Amino acid sequence: MNTGLFIVNLAIMIVFILLLFFMQRKHISFSKRVFTALGIGIVFGFGLQFIYGTESEVLQQSTEWFNLVGGGYVKFLQMIVMPLVFISILAAFTKLKLTNNIGKISVLIIGILIGTTAVAAAVGIATATGFNLEAIQINQGDAESDRGLQLEENYQSIEGKSFPQQMLDLLPANPFLDLTGARSTSTISVVIFAAFLGIAYLGVRRKSPEQAELFAKIVDAFYSIIMRVVTLILRLTPYGVLAIMTKTVAMSDFNSILNLGKFVIASYVALAVMMLIHLLLLLFAGLSPIQYLRKAFPVLTFAFTSRTSAGALPLNIKTQKSLGVSEGIANFSGSFGLSIGQNGCAGIYPAMLAMMIAPTVGINPLSPGFIFSVILIVAISSFGVAGVGGGATFAAILVLSALDLPVALAGLLISIEPLIDMGRTAVNVSGSMTSGILTSKITGDINKDVYNDPNNKIEAEI
Repeated sequence: MNTGLFIVNLAIMIVFILLLFFMQRKHISFSKRVFTALGIGIVFGFGLQFIYGTESEVLQQSTEWFNLVGGGYVKFLQMIVMPLVFISILAAFTKLKLTNNIGKISVLIIGILIGTTAVAAAVGIATATGFNLEAIQINQGDAESDRGLQLEENYQSIEGKSFPQQMLDLLPANPFLDLTGARSTSTISVVIFAAFLGIAYLGVRRKSPEQAELFAKIVDAFYSIIMRVVTLILRLTPYGVLAIMTKTVAMSDFNSILNLGKFVIASYVALAVMMLIHLLLLLFAGLSPIQYLRKAFPVLTFAFTSRTSAGALPLNIKTQKSLGVSEGIANFSGSFGLSIGQNGCAGIYPAMLAMMIAPTVGINPLSPGFIFSVILIVAISSFGVAGVGGGATFAAILVLSALDLPVALAGLLISIEPLIDMGRTAVNVSGSMTSGILTSKITGDINKDVYNDPNNKIEAEI
Protein backbone atom coordinates (compact mmCIF):
# COMPACT_ATOMS: atom_id res chain seq x y z
CA MET A 1 0.00 0.00 0.00
CA ASN A 2 1.17 3.52 -0.79
CA THR A 3 1.36 5.05 2.70
CA GLY A 4 1.80 8.55 1.32
CA LEU A 5 -1.50 8.47 -0.59
CA PHE A 6 -3.30 7.05 2.45
CA ILE A 7 -2.00 9.90 4.61
CA VAL A 8 -3.11 12.44 1.99
CA ASN A 9 -6.66 10.98 1.98
CA LEU A 10 -6.77 11.06 5.76
CA ALA A 11 -5.48 14.64 5.83
CA ILE A 12 -8.18 15.76 3.37
CA MET A 13 -10.88 14.17 5.55
CA ILE A 14 -9.48 15.92 8.62
CA VAL A 15 -9.58 19.26 6.77
CA PHE A 16 -13.26 18.69 5.90
CA ILE A 17 -14.03 17.78 9.52
CA LEU A 18 -12.31 20.97 10.71
CA LEU A 19 -14.36 22.94 8.18
CA LEU A 20 -17.59 21.54 9.65
CA PHE A 21 -16.33 22.27 13.16
CA PHE A 22 -15.58 25.87 12.12
CA MET A 23 -19.14 26.17 10.71
CA GLN A 24 -20.51 24.93 14.03
CA ARG A 25 -18.46 27.44 16.00
CA LYS A 26 -19.78 30.19 13.71
CA HIS A 27 -23.32 29.01 14.56
CA ILE A 28 -24.14 28.03 10.98
CA SER A 29 -27.55 26.31 11.01
CA PHE A 30 -27.73 22.57 11.56
CA SER A 31 -29.46 22.02 8.18
CA LYS A 32 -26.73 23.87 6.29
CA ARG A 33 -24.01 21.90 8.07
CA VAL A 34 -25.70 18.59 7.26
CA PHE A 35 -26.26 19.60 3.63
CA THR A 36 -22.63 20.75 3.32
CA ALA A 37 -21.41 17.45 4.78
CA LEU A 38 -23.62 15.51 2.36
CA GLY A 39 -22.31 17.42 -0.67
CA ILE A 40 -18.66 17.15 0.37
CA GLY A 41 -19.08 13.43 1.06
CA ILE A 42 -20.56 12.75 -2.39
CA VAL A 43 -17.87 14.72 -4.24
CA PHE A 44 -15.00 13.32 -2.14
CA GLY A 45 -16.32 9.76 -2.50
CA PHE A 46 -16.63 10.04 -6.29
CA GLY A 47 -13.13 11.51 -6.45
CA LEU A 48 -11.63 8.67 -4.41
CA GLN A 49 -13.30 5.98 -6.53
CA PHE A 50 -12.30 7.71 -9.77
CA ILE A 51 -8.65 7.96 -8.68
CA TYR A 52 -8.20 4.58 -7.00
CA GLY A 53 -11.03 2.22 -7.99
CA THR A 54 -12.99 0.11 -5.49
CA GLU A 55 -10.39 -2.68 -5.39
CA SER A 56 -7.56 -0.36 -4.38
CA GLU A 57 -5.89 -1.18 -1.09
CA VAL A 58 -5.34 2.53 -0.49
CA LEU A 59 -9.07 3.22 -0.83
CA GLN A 60 -10.08 0.31 1.39
CA GLN A 61 -7.61 1.35 4.07
CA SER A 62 -8.74 4.98 3.84
CA THR A 63 -12.44 4.13 4.14
CA GLU A 64 -11.68 1.94 7.16
CA TRP A 65 -10.30 5.00 8.92
CA PHE A 66 -13.16 7.17 7.68
CA ASN A 67 -15.47 4.60 9.24
CA LEU A 68 -14.07 5.48 12.66
CA VAL A 69 -16.12 8.66 12.35
CA GLY A 70 -19.13 7.38 10.40
CA GLY A 71 -19.43 3.97 12.00
CA GLY A 72 -18.67 5.40 15.42
CA TYR A 73 -21.46 7.94 15.04
CA VAL A 74 -23.97 5.26 14.01
CA LYS A 75 -22.91 3.14 17.00
CA PHE A 76 -23.54 6.06 19.34
CA LEU A 77 -27.01 6.39 17.87
CA GLN A 78 -27.64 2.66 18.18
CA MET A 79 -26.41 2.89 21.77
CA ILE A 80 -29.17 5.32 22.67
CA VAL A 81 -32.00 3.88 20.51
CA MET A 82 -33.27 1.13 22.83
CA PRO A 83 -33.15 3.30 25.99
CA LEU A 84 -34.85 6.10 24.03
CA VAL A 85 -37.59 3.83 22.64
CA PHE A 86 -38.24 2.37 26.09
CA ILE A 87 -38.29 5.65 28.01
CA SER A 88 -40.19 7.48 25.22
CA ILE A 89 -43.11 5.04 25.42
CA LEU A 90 -43.17 5.22 29.22
CA ALA A 91 -42.92 9.03 29.18
CA ALA A 92 -45.86 9.17 26.78
CA PHE A 93 -48.01 7.38 29.36
CA THR A 94 -46.93 9.71 32.16
CA LYS A 95 -48.08 12.82 30.28
CA LEU A 96 -51.54 13.59 31.66
CA LYS A 97 -52.63 15.28 28.44
CA LEU A 98 -51.82 12.18 26.43
CA THR A 99 -53.06 9.45 28.76
CA ASN A 100 -56.63 10.69 28.54
CA ASN A 101 -56.69 9.69 24.86
CA ILE A 102 -54.04 6.97 24.90
CA GLY A 103 -56.20 4.34 23.21
CA LYS A 104 -57.39 6.63 20.43
CA ILE A 105 -53.91 7.97 19.78
CA SER A 106 -52.32 4.50 19.65
CA VAL A 107 -54.98 3.23 17.25
CA LEU A 108 -54.59 6.29 15.02
CA ILE A 109 -50.79 6.08 14.84
CA ILE A 110 -50.72 2.33 14.18
CA GLY A 111 -53.65 2.60 11.77
CA ILE A 112 -51.94 5.35 9.74
CA LEU A 113 -48.64 3.45 9.71
CA ILE A 114 -50.29 0.23 8.48
CA GLY A 115 -52.59 2.09 6.09
CA THR A 116 -49.73 3.98 4.43
CA THR A 117 -47.76 0.73 4.20
CA ALA A 118 -50.68 -0.87 2.35
CA VAL A 119 -50.71 2.15 0.01
CA ALA A 120 -46.93 1.79 -0.39
CA ALA A 121 -47.42 -1.87 -1.36
CA ALA A 122 -49.93 -0.78 -4.01
CA VAL A 123 -47.41 1.81 -5.27
CA GLY A 124 -44.73 -0.90 -5.45
CA ILE A 125 -47.08 -3.20 -7.38
CA ALA A 126 -48.03 -0.43 -9.82
CA THR A 127 -44.39 0.58 -10.35
CA ALA A 128 -43.18 -2.99 -10.93
CA THR A 129 -46.00 -3.45 -13.44
CA GLY A 130 -45.42 -0.10 -15.13
CA PHE A 131 -41.70 -0.77 -15.58
CA ASN A 132 -42.41 -4.39 -16.57
CA LEU A 133 -39.95 -5.68 -13.98
CA GLU A 134 -39.31 -9.43 -14.00
CA ALA A 135 -36.86 -11.55 -12.05
CA ILE A 136 -35.84 -13.21 -15.31
CA GLN A 137 -34.33 -9.88 -16.39
CA ILE A 138 -31.73 -10.25 -13.65
CA ASN A 139 -28.70 -12.32 -14.59
CA GLN A 140 -29.79 -15.82 -13.66
CA GLY A 141 -26.19 -16.95 -13.70
CA ASP A 142 -25.88 -15.35 -10.28
CA ALA A 143 -28.84 -17.26 -8.85
CA GLU A 144 -26.57 -19.74 -7.16
CA SER A 145 -23.94 -17.16 -6.28
CA ASP A 146 -22.51 -16.78 -2.82
CA ARG A 147 -24.97 -13.95 -2.20
CA GLY A 148 -28.00 -16.06 -3.02
CA LEU A 149 -26.78 -19.05 -1.03
CA GLN A 150 -25.84 -16.85 1.92
CA LEU A 151 -29.29 -15.28 1.90
CA GLU A 152 -30.92 -18.72 1.96
CA GLU A 153 -28.70 -19.81 4.84
CA ASN A 154 -29.16 -16.64 6.89
CA TYR A 155 -32.95 -16.70 6.63
CA GLN A 156 -33.61 -20.42 6.59
CA SER A 157 -34.98 -20.24 10.12
CA ILE A 158 -37.44 -17.51 9.09
CA GLU A 159 -38.58 -19.32 5.96
CA GLY A 160 -39.11 -22.54 7.88
CA LYS A 161 -41.62 -20.95 10.26
CA SER A 162 -45.31 -20.52 9.61
CA PHE A 163 -46.71 -16.99 9.42
CA PRO A 164 -48.36 -17.26 12.89
CA GLN A 165 -45.02 -18.39 14.32
CA GLN A 166 -43.27 -15.42 12.75
CA MET A 167 -45.83 -13.09 14.35
CA LEU A 168 -45.44 -14.88 17.71
CA ASP A 169 -41.70 -14.13 17.61
CA LEU A 170 -42.53 -10.43 17.91
CA LEU A 171 -43.70 -10.85 21.50
CA PRO A 172 -41.12 -10.24 24.24
CA ALA A 173 -40.21 -13.46 26.04
CA ASN A 174 -37.21 -11.78 27.68
CA PRO A 175 -37.53 -7.97 27.53
CA PHE A 176 -34.10 -7.49 29.11
CA LEU A 177 -32.53 -9.41 26.23
CA ASP A 178 -34.52 -7.31 23.76
CA LEU A 179 -33.26 -4.13 25.41
CA THR A 180 -29.81 -5.18 24.18
CA GLY A 181 -31.11 -5.29 20.60
CA ALA A 182 -30.05 -8.91 20.28
CA ARG A 183 -32.92 -9.92 17.98
CA SER A 184 -34.08 -8.49 14.66
CA THR A 185 -37.51 -8.01 16.28
CA SER A 186 -36.16 -6.44 19.47
CA THR A 187 -37.57 -2.99 18.78
CA ILE A 188 -41.22 -4.04 18.59
CA SER A 189 -40.69 -6.27 21.64
CA VAL A 190 -39.33 -3.32 23.64
CA VAL A 191 -42.29 -1.19 22.50
CA ILE A 192 -44.73 -3.88 23.67
CA PHE A 193 -42.96 -4.27 27.03
CA ALA A 194 -42.89 -0.52 27.63
CA ALA A 195 -46.56 -0.27 26.69
CA PHE A 196 -47.44 -2.93 29.27
CA LEU A 197 -45.55 -0.95 31.93
CA GLY A 198 -47.35 2.20 30.81
CA ILE A 199 -50.76 0.54 31.08
CA ALA A 200 -49.80 -0.77 34.52
CA TYR A 201 -48.84 2.78 35.49
CA LEU A 202 -52.32 4.01 34.53
CA GLY A 203 -53.86 1.34 36.77
CA VAL A 204 -51.61 2.24 39.69
CA ARG A 205 -52.39 5.94 39.20
CA ARG A 206 -56.07 5.26 39.79
CA LYS A 207 -55.49 3.18 42.95
CA SER A 208 -52.28 4.64 44.42
CA PRO A 209 -51.74 8.19 43.10
CA GLU A 210 -48.73 8.83 45.36
CA GLN A 211 -46.78 5.84 44.05
CA ALA A 212 -47.74 6.67 40.47
CA GLU A 213 -46.57 10.25 40.92
CA LEU A 214 -43.18 9.04 42.19
CA PHE A 215 -42.87 6.69 39.21
CA ALA A 216 -43.78 9.51 36.80
CA LYS A 217 -41.10 11.77 38.30
CA ILE A 218 -38.48 9.01 37.93
CA VAL A 219 -39.50 8.40 34.31
CA ASP A 220 -39.43 12.12 33.50
CA ALA A 221 -35.99 12.47 35.10
CA PHE A 222 -34.61 9.56 33.05
CA TYR A 223 -36.26 10.97 29.92
CA SER A 224 -34.63 14.37 30.44
CA ILE A 225 -31.19 12.81 30.88
CA ILE A 226 -31.54 10.51 27.86
CA MET A 227 -32.75 13.38 25.67
CA ARG A 228 -29.69 15.37 26.79
CA VAL A 229 -27.48 12.47 25.67
CA VAL A 230 -29.41 12.48 22.38
CA THR A 231 -28.66 16.17 21.87
CA LEU A 232 -24.94 15.59 22.49
CA ILE A 233 -24.88 12.77 19.92
CA LEU A 234 -26.87 14.73 17.34
CA ARG A 235 -24.24 17.47 17.37
CA LEU A 236 -21.97 14.91 15.70
CA THR A 237 -24.42 14.42 12.81
CA PRO A 238 -22.59 16.52 10.15
CA TYR A 239 -19.33 14.66 10.80
CA GLY A 240 -21.09 11.30 10.67
CA VAL A 241 -22.91 12.19 7.43
CA LEU A 242 -19.62 13.33 5.84
CA ALA A 243 -17.79 10.07 6.67
CA ILE A 244 -20.71 7.75 5.89
CA MET A 245 -21.46 9.37 2.53
CA THR A 246 -17.80 9.40 1.53
CA LYS A 247 -17.44 5.68 2.23
CA THR A 248 -20.78 4.78 0.62
CA VAL A 249 -20.01 6.57 -2.66
CA ALA A 250 -16.35 5.54 -2.76
CA MET A 251 -17.14 1.84 -2.31
CA SER A 252 -20.33 1.64 -4.42
CA ASP A 253 -20.39 -1.01 -7.14
CA PHE A 254 -21.46 1.15 -10.07
CA ASN A 255 -21.23 -1.76 -12.52
CA SER A 256 -23.93 -3.62 -10.59
CA ILE A 257 -25.96 -0.43 -10.41
CA LEU A 258 -25.77 -0.06 -14.19
CA ASN A 259 -26.69 -3.72 -14.75
CA LEU A 260 -29.73 -3.39 -12.51
CA GLY A 261 -30.41 0.21 -13.47
CA LYS A 262 -34.03 -0.42 -14.44
CA PHE A 263 -34.82 -1.79 -10.98
CA VAL A 264 -32.98 1.09 -9.28
CA ILE A 265 -34.89 3.68 -11.32
CA ALA A 266 -38.22 1.94 -10.71
CA SER A 267 -37.50 1.79 -6.97
CA TYR A 268 -36.78 5.51 -6.73
CA VAL A 269 -39.85 6.35 -8.81
CA ALA A 270 -41.96 4.35 -6.33
CA LEU A 271 -40.25 6.03 -3.36
CA ALA A 272 -40.79 9.48 -4.88
CA VAL A 273 -44.48 8.70 -5.41
CA MET A 274 -44.81 7.57 -1.78
CA MET A 275 -43.11 10.73 -0.54
CA LEU A 276 -45.53 12.75 -2.65
CA ILE A 277 -48.42 10.84 -1.04
CA HIS A 278 -47.11 11.86 2.40
CA LEU A 279 -47.10 15.50 1.30
CA LEU A 280 -50.61 15.20 -0.16
CA LEU A 281 -51.89 13.73 3.11
CA LEU A 282 -50.49 16.74 4.97
CA LEU A 283 -52.01 19.08 2.38
CA PHE A 284 -55.43 17.44 2.71
CA ALA A 285 -55.10 17.85 6.48
CA GLY A 286 -54.68 21.60 6.00
CA LEU A 287 -50.93 21.65 6.71
CA SER A 288 -48.17 23.11 4.55
CA PRO A 289 -46.02 20.45 2.82
CA ILE A 290 -43.35 23.12 2.25
CA GLN A 291 -42.96 23.79 5.98
CA TYR A 292 -42.77 20.03 6.55
CA LEU A 293 -39.98 19.59 4.00
CA ARG A 294 -38.03 22.56 5.38
CA LYS A 295 -38.03 21.24 8.92
CA ALA A 296 -37.74 17.54 8.01
CA PHE A 297 -34.74 18.04 5.73
CA PRO A 298 -32.03 17.28 8.36
CA VAL A 299 -33.61 14.04 9.56
CA LEU A 300 -34.44 12.87 6.03
CA THR A 301 -30.87 13.65 4.95
CA PHE A 302 -29.47 11.68 7.85
CA ALA A 303 -31.83 8.76 7.21
CA PHE A 304 -30.85 8.76 3.53
CA THR A 305 -27.15 8.78 4.37
CA SER A 306 -27.04 6.38 7.31
CA ARG A 307 -29.68 3.84 6.19
CA THR A 308 -30.95 3.43 9.75
CA SER A 309 -34.46 4.43 10.83
CA ALA A 310 -33.55 3.49 14.40
CA GLY A 311 -30.54 5.80 14.37
CA ALA A 312 -32.74 8.60 13.06
CA LEU A 313 -35.21 8.27 15.97
CA PRO A 314 -33.76 11.13 18.06
CA LEU A 315 -33.92 13.52 15.10
CA ASN A 316 -37.35 12.16 14.21
CA ILE A 317 -38.80 13.05 17.62
CA LYS A 318 -37.15 16.48 17.72
CA THR A 319 -38.38 17.27 14.20
CA GLN A 320 -41.96 16.35 15.07
CA LYS A 321 -41.82 18.62 18.11
CA SER A 322 -40.57 21.46 15.87
CA LEU A 323 -43.67 20.79 13.72
CA GLY A 324 -46.04 21.36 16.64
CA VAL A 325 -46.56 17.70 17.60
CA SER A 326 -46.81 17.06 21.33
CA GLU A 327 -43.96 15.21 22.98
CA GLY A 328 -46.11 12.18 23.79
CA ILE A 329 -47.41 11.66 20.25
CA ALA A 330 -43.94 12.27 18.80
CA ASN A 331 -42.55 9.59 21.10
CA PHE A 332 -45.27 7.13 20.14
CA SER A 333 -45.15 7.63 16.37
CA GLY A 334 -41.35 7.71 16.28
CA SER A 335 -41.00 4.53 18.33
CA PHE A 336 -43.84 2.63 16.64
CA GLY A 337 -42.51 3.71 13.23
CA LEU A 338 -39.26 1.84 13.86
CA SER A 339 -40.94 -1.53 13.64
CA ILE A 340 -44.46 -1.01 12.28
CA GLY A 341 -45.44 0.22 8.84
CA GLN A 342 -42.11 1.17 7.32
CA ASN A 343 -43.37 2.45 3.97
CA GLY A 344 -40.13 1.95 2.05
CA CYS A 345 -38.57 -1.19 3.51
CA ALA A 346 -41.70 -3.08 4.52
CA GLY A 347 -44.10 -1.69 1.90
CA ILE A 348 -42.67 -0.86 -1.51
CA TYR A 349 -39.68 -3.24 -1.63
CA PRO A 350 -41.37 -6.57 -0.71
CA ALA A 351 -44.30 -5.80 -3.01
CA MET A 352 -41.98 -5.12 -5.96
CA LEU A 353 -40.06 -8.35 -5.34
CA ALA A 354 -43.27 -10.37 -5.09
CA MET A 355 -44.47 -9.00 -8.44
CA MET A 356 -41.12 -9.79 -10.06
CA ILE A 357 -40.74 -13.29 -8.66
CA ALA A 358 -44.34 -14.54 -9.03
CA PRO A 359 -44.06 -15.32 -12.79
CA THR A 360 -41.04 -17.58 -12.17
CA VAL A 361 -43.31 -20.05 -10.34
CA GLY A 362 -46.25 -19.77 -12.73
CA ILE A 363 -48.32 -17.20 -10.82
CA ASN A 364 -50.07 -14.40 -12.67
CA PRO A 365 -48.96 -11.31 -10.72
CA LEU A 366 -51.82 -9.23 -12.12
CA SER A 367 -54.58 -11.48 -10.83
CA PRO A 368 -56.77 -9.58 -8.31
CA GLY A 369 -56.44 -12.38 -5.76
CA PHE A 370 -52.62 -12.27 -5.83
CA ILE A 371 -52.50 -8.47 -5.66
CA PHE A 372 -54.89 -8.45 -2.69
CA SER A 373 -52.80 -11.15 -0.96
CA VAL A 374 -49.60 -9.17 -1.48
CA ILE A 375 -51.06 -5.94 -0.04
CA LEU A 376 -52.60 -7.74 2.94
CA ILE A 377 -49.50 -9.77 3.79
CA VAL A 378 -47.20 -6.75 3.33
CA ALA A 379 -49.33 -4.70 5.74
CA ILE A 380 -49.40 -7.45 8.38
CA SER A 381 -45.72 -8.34 7.92
CA SER A 382 -44.71 -4.73 8.50
CA PHE A 383 -44.86 -5.48 12.23
CA GLY A 384 -41.41 -6.12 13.61
CA VAL A 385 -39.23 -5.04 10.68
CA ALA A 386 -35.90 -3.95 12.10
CA GLY A 387 -35.20 -0.22 11.72
CA VAL A 388 -31.61 -0.74 10.63
CA GLY A 389 -29.81 -1.54 7.38
CA GLY A 390 -31.03 -4.95 6.18
CA GLY A 391 -34.55 -4.53 7.51
CA ALA A 392 -35.93 -4.50 3.96
CA THR A 393 -34.40 -7.90 3.26
CA PHE A 394 -35.97 -9.24 6.45
CA ALA A 395 -39.35 -7.86 5.35
CA ALA A 396 -38.94 -9.34 1.88
CA ILE A 397 -38.19 -12.78 3.34
CA LEU A 398 -41.32 -12.61 5.53
CA VAL A 399 -43.53 -11.65 2.60
CA LEU A 400 -42.03 -14.03 0.05
CA SER A 401 -42.15 -16.99 2.43
CA ALA A 402 -45.76 -16.17 3.36
CA LEU A 403 -46.63 -16.15 -0.36
CA ASP A 404 -44.69 -19.41 -0.95
CA LEU A 405 -42.33 -17.67 -3.37
CA PRO A 406 -38.61 -18.52 -3.72
CA VAL A 407 -36.36 -16.51 -1.44
CA ALA A 408 -32.92 -16.89 -3.03
CA LEU A 409 -33.72 -14.57 -5.94
CA ALA A 410 -33.78 -11.65 -3.51
CA GLY A 411 -30.05 -12.28 -2.99
CA LEU A 412 -29.36 -11.10 -6.52
CA LEU A 413 -30.20 -7.53 -5.52
CA ILE A 414 -27.85 -7.38 -2.53
CA SER A 415 -25.12 -5.68 -4.60
CA ILE A 416 -27.34 -2.59 -5.08
CA GLU A 417 -28.97 -2.68 -1.64
CA PRO A 418 -27.05 0.29 -0.19
CA LEU A 419 -28.12 2.62 -3.01
CA ILE A 420 -31.83 1.72 -2.83
CA ASP A 421 -31.85 1.41 0.94
CA MET A 422 -30.90 5.06 1.34
CA GLY A 423 -34.11 6.19 -0.33
CA ARG A 424 -36.20 3.55 1.44
CA THR A 425 -34.98 4.67 4.86
CA ALA A 426 -35.82 8.32 4.17
CA VAL A 427 -39.36 7.28 3.16
CA ASN A 428 -39.64 5.13 6.31
CA VAL A 429 -38.81 8.09 8.54
CA SER A 430 -41.11 10.41 6.59
CA GLY A 431 -43.96 7.92 7.04
CA SER A 432 -43.32 7.79 10.78
CA MET A 433 -43.35 11.57 11.11
CA THR A 434 -46.43 11.87 8.88
CA SER A 435 -48.32 9.48 11.16
CA GLY A 436 -47.46 11.61 14.20
CA ILE A 437 -48.43 14.88 12.50
CA LEU A 438 -51.74 13.51 11.16
CA THR A 439 -52.59 11.98 14.54
CA SER A 440 -51.96 15.33 16.23
CA LYS A 441 -54.14 17.06 13.64
CA ILE A 442 -57.01 14.56 14.03
CA THR A 443 -56.96 14.80 17.83
CA GLY A 444 -56.69 18.60 17.73
CA ASP A 445 -53.39 18.43 19.59
CA ILE A 446 -51.13 20.03 16.97
CA ASN A 447 -49.79 23.54 17.52
CA LYS A 448 -50.23 25.19 14.12
CA ASP A 449 -48.29 28.29 15.15
CA VAL A 450 -45.26 26.14 15.90
CA TYR A 451 -45.79 24.13 12.69
CA ASN A 452 -45.84 27.26 10.55
CA ASP A 453 -43.05 29.08 12.40
CA PRO A 454 -40.00 28.92 10.08
CA ASN A 455 -37.71 29.82 12.97
CA ASN A 456 -38.82 26.89 15.14
CA LYS A 457 -36.36 24.25 13.97
CA ILE A 458 -34.22 21.65 15.64
CA GLU A 459 -31.22 23.95 15.10
CA ALA A 460 -32.29 25.78 18.25
CA GLU A 461 -31.11 22.84 20.34
CA ILE A 462 -28.26 21.40 18.27
